[in-house]
Amino acid sequence: MSKYAYVCLGGTFNHLHKGHKVIIETAFTIGDKVLIGLADEHLIKNKEYHNLIESYEERERKIRDFLAAKGWLDRVEIVPISDVYGPAASIPDLDAIIVSEETERRALEINEIREKKGLKKLDIIVIKLVKAENGKPISSTRIRKGEIDTEGRQLNIQSNTPR
Repeated sequence: MSKYAYVCLGGTFNHLHKGHKVIIETAFTIGDKVLIGLADEHLIKNKEYHNLIESYEERERKIRDFLAAKGWLDRVEIVPISDVYGPAASIPDLDAIIVSEETERRALEINEIREKKGLKKLDIIVIKLVKAENGKPISSTRIRKGEIDTEGRQLNIQSNTPR
C-alpha cells in the first residue's frame, strides 16, 4: 500500500532525463495513482530554445515507454497542460504533488489556489535536483544547449559526444 491514493506532477519532460526519472519514480513509489501534467505547445513557447523541444507526442511516448518498462502504465493518467497550475489546482481528490527544488514555489501557489476553492491542500514532496558529472543540475535546457546528455554526462560541444 502506497502512502497516497492519488498524486500528481507536471512538467515539460523534454529529453526525458535522469532528473525526470527520479521525480516520476518517486510519484509511483508514494502514490497508487499518478496524474502527470505534460506541458503543451502553449506552455512551452516561451522556454529557452523552445524550437528544440520535442513534440508533445514524442515526450508522451518517452514517458509511456519508461512507465511500461517499470510496469506502471496502468497507474498513470497523462494530460496536456497549458498553464503552470494544470489540473492540480482543481482536482478535489488529489493528495500530494511531487516537485523539484526549483518548482516548489509553484506547488505553494497551487495550494493557495486550492485553499481559495475550498479544496484540501496537497502534501508537497520536494525532490533534490539531480546533478550532472560537473556538479551542476541536469536540465532539459542544458541538454538542448548540447552541454550534457540525458544521464548528465558532459558533452564535447563540437560533436555532442561524451568526453
